[in-house]
Amino acid sequence: MRGHFLFAMSVSGLMLMTPPAARAAQETSAAAAAPIAYPQTRRDNVVEDHFGQKVADPYRWLENDVREDRQVAAWVEAQNKVTGAYLDALPGRDLFRARLKQLFDHERFTVPIKRGGRYFYRRNSGLQNQAVLYVRDSLNGPERVLIDPNSWSKDGADALAELSVSNDGKRMAYAVQEGGGDKRTFRVLDIDSGKTLADEVHWARFTTIEWLKDGSGFFYSRFPATTAFQSLAHNHSIYFHKVGTPQAQDRLVHATPDEPKTAHYSGITDDGRYLTIVSDNGSIQPKLGIVDLKSRDWKVRHLAGDYNSSWFYVGNVGTKFYIATSEGAERFKLVSMDIAAADPVATDVVPEQEATLKSGRLIGDTLLLSYLVDVKSEVRRFTLDGKPAGVVPLPGMGVAGEISGSASDPETFFEFSSFNIPKTIYRYDAAANTVTPWASPEVKADLDKIVVEQRFYHSKDGTRVPMFVVRRKDVTGPAPTILYGYGGYTLVFPPEFSEEKLAWVEQGGVYAVAHIRGGGEYGEACHDAGRLHKKQNVFDDFIAAGEYLKAQQITPAKGLAIQGESNGGMLIGAVVNQRPDLFEAALPMVGVQDMLRFHKFTNGIFWTTEYGSPEVEADFRNLYRYSPYHNIRSGVTYPAILAVTADTDDRVIPGHTFKYTAALQAADIGPRPHLVRIETRAGHGRGKPVDKIVEETADMWAFAAKWTGLPIEPVE
Repeated sequence: MRGHFLFAMSVSGLMLMTPPAARAAQETSAAAAAPIAYPQTRRDNVVEDHFGQKVADPYRWLENDVREDRQVAAWVEAQNKVTGAYLDALPGRDLFRARLKQLFDHERFTVPIKRGGRYFYRRNSGLQNQAVLYVRDSLNGPERVLIDPNSWSKDGADALAELSVSNDGKRMAYAVQEGGGDKRTFRVLDIDSGKTLADEVHWARFTTIEWLKDGSGFFYSRFPATTAFQSLAHNHSIYFHKVGTPQAQDRLVHATPDEPKTAHYSGITDDGRYLTIVSDNGSIQPKLGIVDLKSRDWKVRHLAGDYNSSWFYVGNVGTKFYIATSEGAERFKLVSMDIAAADPVATDVVPEQEATLKSGRLIGDTLLLSYLVDVKSEVRRFTLDGKPAGVVPLPGMGVAGEISGSASDPETFFEFSSFNIPKTIYRYDAAANTVTPWASPEVKADLDKIVVEQRFYHSKDGTRVPMFVVRRKDVTGPAPTILYGYGGYTLVFPPEFSEEKLAWVEQGGVYAVAHIRGGGEYGEACHDAGRLHKKQNVFDDFIAAGEYLKAQQITPAKGLAIQGESNGGMLIGAVVNQRPDLFEAALPMVGVQDMLRFHKFTNGIFWTTEYGSPEVEADFRNLYRYSPYHNIRSGVTYPAILAVTADTDDRVIPGHTFKYTAALQAADIGPRPHLVRIETRAGHGRGKPVDKIVEETADMWAFAAKWTGLPIEPVE
C-alpha cells in the first residue's frame, strides 16, 4: 500500500535478528550438508586445435536446437525440474511474486505517435501480459482499441513489436513477434475500418518500418528466408513492399553481397523525399547513405562514413541535412551537409560538448539534442544555425527517452523516468518550450522513501567510473546488494524506473548500476576502451565496483550479488571466474558464454567487431583468456549461480548457457548451488509477457536474497 512500509517479524525471529553475514554462513553450511543432485550430463570427447592450443568442448551437443534434439530437450526438462524444486523451497519467493504483481499493477503508456492528426500509443492497464494499441482522433479525445495482442496466444508470449503509421494516419504496418524470437511477420491494418488487410511479409528481422509518403507501401529489412532457428544470419537487405501485392513482388532496394556481415536500416526524412540508410558492419560506427525517392531507379548514394566513425541523420530542411557524427568528435557533434552538391562537405553546426550527444530531432524550427551528462539526461535547444536556445525543462535526475515528432509540427512527446520516478509521458511544445504531463502512472509504492545517489570510483588502472546506488532512505548501513553491469556495444543503462529493481530495494536491499567501459556513456573512446583486446578493462571496472561497494560499507563483506544480461551475462560469467571470492551470488542472464563459437549462430557473426574473431590467432588468444565456459576454476569455491535463459532466444542461443551450466555442475567449485532457469516461449527479452517477468524476477531475487542474507517481509 502507498504511504509506509511495515515489516513483520518471522515466527522464529531469526530472519531479522540474525546478521546477514552469519545467516549466509549458516546457509552455506546447510548447502554443504545437503548437496544438490544435478542431472547427469553426457560428456563427449570433442577436442579442437586452435593455433596450436588444444581446446576441449565436451558439451557441444547442447548447442543443438531444443525443438529438434530430444536429448537436449530431456536435459532441459531435467535441469528445470531440479531448479524448480530448489526455487520452490526458497523463503520469500511468494512475497516477491506478490509484491511484483502489485508494483506492475498500474497503467503504463508509450510515447504517442502523431500521424494525420491522430495519436497512436500503447497502454497496459497493469497486469496485461502485452500492452494494447490505441488511437485517439485528437490529443485528449476518446480512445479506441486498434490491436490487442493478448488474444494472440494462450500464454501471452506473442507480442506486438515494431509498428509504423502512414503519413495520413490511414494505414499501419505492424510486426508480430512470436514467443520472444527476433523474426517478425508484418501485417497491414486499415485504421478507419479496423480491418487487417491480406498483406503478409515474412522473415523481417532487425528492422524499421518506413512508409512512402503517399502511403502506398513501406520499406523494411530482412535476411534471406530460412526455417532453421539457429542458422547464421547473412545478407541483411532492404526491401519495399507495395500494399496489396504479394511479398514475392517486393522490390529489393539495397543489398551488399560483397559485405554479407553488414546490416542495413532505413528511415524516411520528414518531408518524405529521401530514404536514409544506416549500414552497420557490427562496429557500431555506421555509414550513411540516401535514396532520392523521386528518382525511378532508387539508387543508393553514399553520403558519409567508412565504419571508422558514426553518422546518423537528425533532420533536414530541403537539401540541407543535419547529421550527428563522431568524426573528429568522440562525444559526437552536429554537422550539416548540402546534399545537392556533388561532393557534400560536412560543416560544424553544434561542436562537440563535454557531455555526450546521444540523439537529436528537428522539431518545428528547433534542433533538440539529447545529451548524457555523467549518464543523466539533458535536452538542449539550438537554432538551425547552431546557436544555443536554452534547455528543455526536465523533472529531475533521470533519463529522457528519445523525442518523437517532426520538422513540420512543434508538438512532440517524450518519456522521462528515474529509479524513483515512474515512466511519465510528457507533451512538449517546442515553440513555447513548455512541458506538460500527458500520462502519469500511479505506482503502489511510497517512492519518496527511495533515494538515488550517484557515486564515482576508480578502476584498477585509475579510470574514473560512475555508479548509481539506489536504496531506502532509512538504510544507512551495509545492506545486501545487487550490482548490475553491461559494458559493451556503446549501450547505456541510465537511471530509469524499474518495478523489478524497486521490489528489491523496498526490502532494504541496495541496487547498484556500474557504468563500466564498453558503453557509450562518454562517447566512442569509452566504447573502444572496453572492446576487442581491451575487454579486460570491462571486467576490471566491474570488479572494482564490487570492491568499492564493500570498502565504502554500502555492502556487507558477504552480501554482494551480481547481475547482467546478454553481453552483460558474459561479463558476469567472466568476473565470477576471475574473482569468485568477491561475490555471494551471480545471475548471468541470456549470456554469451562460449567466446570461441559465438560467431557460428544467428547474428553472432556481427559481434566480431566487438569481441574479435575466434578465427584470428591474436583474437582467439584474447577470447580464450576470458571465455566464461572455458575458464571455470575447479578447486576454488564459487558463489551461488542461477543462470537464466530461454528456449526461443534466437539472438544469443540458449546453448551458450546450457554448456556453461553443464561445465559449472561438473567442476569442483564448492557447495553452493549452480543452477539454470530455462524459460519456455521466451526470447532474448523484448516482448516478454508481464507474468513471465514477474515469475523470473521473483525467482532471481529470492535466490539472491538467500545468499546475500536479505530478510524478506511483506510490504504493506
